[in-house]
Amino acid sequence: MITEDVSVLTADLLIHGRRVAAASRRYFESLNPATEEVLARIAEGDAADIDAAVRSAREAFEGAWGQMRAADRGDLLLRFADLIRRNESELVEMESLDSGKPVSTIRRQDLPAVLDTLKYYAGLADKINGQVIPARPDALTFTVREPMGVVGAIVPWNFPLMIAMWKIAPALACGCTVVLKPAELTSLTALRIGELALEAGIPAGVLNVVPGFGKTAGSALVNHPDVDKVTFTGSPGVGREILRGSAGNLKRVTLELGGKSANIIFPDANLDSAVKAAGAGIFFNSGQVCSAGSRVLVHERVYNEVVERLSERAQRMRLGDPRDAATSMGPLVSATQMKRVLDYIELGSREGAQITAGGARYGERGYFVAPTVFAGVAHEMRISQEEIFGPVAAVIRFTDETDAIRLANGTSYSLAAGVWSADIERVHRLARKLKAGTVWINTFGPTDVRLPWGGMRDSGFGREHGDIAIENFTEPKVVWINTGRP
Repeated sequence: MITEDVSVLTADLLIHGRRVAAASRRYFESLNPATEEVLARIAEGDAADIDAAVRSAREAFEGAWGQMRAADRGDLLLRFADLIRRNESELVEMESLDSGKPVSTIRRQDLPAVLDTLKYYAGLADKINGQVIPARPDALTFTVREPMGVVGAIVPWNFPLMIAMWKIAPALACGCTVVLKPAELTSLTALRIGELALEAGIPAGVLNVVPGFGKTAGSALVNHPDVDKVTFTGSPGVGREILRGSAGNLKRVTLELGGKSANIIFPDANLDSAVKAAGAGIFFNSGQVCSAGSRVLVHERVYNEVVERLSERAQRMRLGDPRDAATSMGPLVSATQMKRVLDYIELGSREGAQITAGGARYGERGYFVAPTVFAGVAHEMRISQEEIFGPVAAVIRFTDETDAIRLANGTSYSLAAGVWSADIERVHRLARKLKAGTVWINTFGPTDVRLPWGGMRDSGFGREHGDIAIENFTEPKVVWINTGRP
C-alpha cells in the first residue's frame, strides 16, 4: 500500500481495486502533528480521479456486488473485520502518526468501535426487510428496501478510521458502493482499510478511496451526477456547501456537523465523577470532538470548587509522544488548528474570562496546546458560543434549573448534552427539555453503534448508527400485484 520515497512514505489512490497515481500526478505532504516532520506524500485526487472512482463504483453496484446475496455481503464484512483485527498494530501506529492521537486512545476506543461497527452491520445485512401492507382486498401490496446506489462518503480528520467505518459498514451492508474521500490531513488508514477490504474478498470498485482537498476532490464528489447519496461529517460551513452542491441531481444527504455541548453539574451531583468526566469530555482527543463538553455549566453553590478541581485535572494531564502509552493527550492535528485554538484562547482573555489552567502552546515542537480552563465565562462570549475544537473548557455559572436549560439551549448547536444530579425527577425533566440528539445522565461521552447518533440545527440532520442508518442507504419501493376481484 505504501512505498518508501526518499525519506517519507508515498501513498497512491485506490480505484477499482488498484493503487494508481492521481491523473494530475500531483502529491501533497502529510505532516506528523507531534513532530511537524513530513510523514507521507499523498496522491492528490481531483475531479478526474473522482469521476474514475464513481464510474468504478457504478460498475460494481450494477455488477457482482449488486447481484450478491445479502448474507454473502455480511460474511465478507465479517472477514473484513477479522483482517482489521489481525492488522490492528499497523493501523494503530499509522493512525497515531498521521493524526497525533495517542495509541492508548486508538486501542481503547477507535479500533474496538471499528470492529463493533463492522460486525453489527454484517449481522444486519440479511435483515433489511420490507412490509406486507393490506391496502386492498384485490391486491397484494408490499414494500422492499433497495440500495440507493453509489455513496460519496466524506470524513473528517479527528476520528479518521472510526468515522470512515461508520459510513462504510452500513452502506456496504445495504448493498451500496462507496467512494471515500478522507480528510487530506489523515488519509493513510483509509487507504489501508481499502486494501484490506479487497483482501477480504470485497469486489473491486465496491470501496474506492480518493484522498484530496475539499474544494477539488470533495466538491467533485458532491456535485457528481452519478452519486446517489452523500454522507458527510465535518463543519457546518462545509455542510451548507454540500447541501448546495447536492441540488444538481437532488441526491440524498446526511450531515453530522459541529457542537457546543453543555455539561451541566448540579450541587447534588457526585463531584468526583462529574469533574473527572468534565475533564475527559473536553480534553479527550485534544478537544477535537464534535460532541466535546466544551461548555461546563456549574451551579453557583459548587462553581468555585468545580473550577478548582477541573483546573487541577488539566494541569496533571500528560502531554507528549502519542506513541507513548503513558501519554494522555496528544497534539492538535495541524498548525492551522493550533493557531485557531490559540486565537480563541487569546479572544477569551480579551472578552474578560479568566484562565485558570493552560492557555498557551505546550513545548516548541509539535502542535500541542496545554489543556485550558476558562472561569468567569459569560454566556454571550464567543468562547461560549463558537466551536473551538480544541482542549478549551468554558466554565459558566448558573443559578437554577431554568437558568441551566436556558444556557444549555442557547447556542446554534444541538448535538449532545450532559446532566449531573442525584435527583431523578430533575434529570428526566432536563432530558426532555434539552435540545440535543443525545443527553447523557451522570456520564458524558459514550456512544454505541446500536444507538442513533446525530443532532439538529447547526449540528446537522439525519442519524448514523443503529438500524436507522439502514434508511440512509436504502430507498423504499412499493410493489402492487393485482389479484383480481375478491
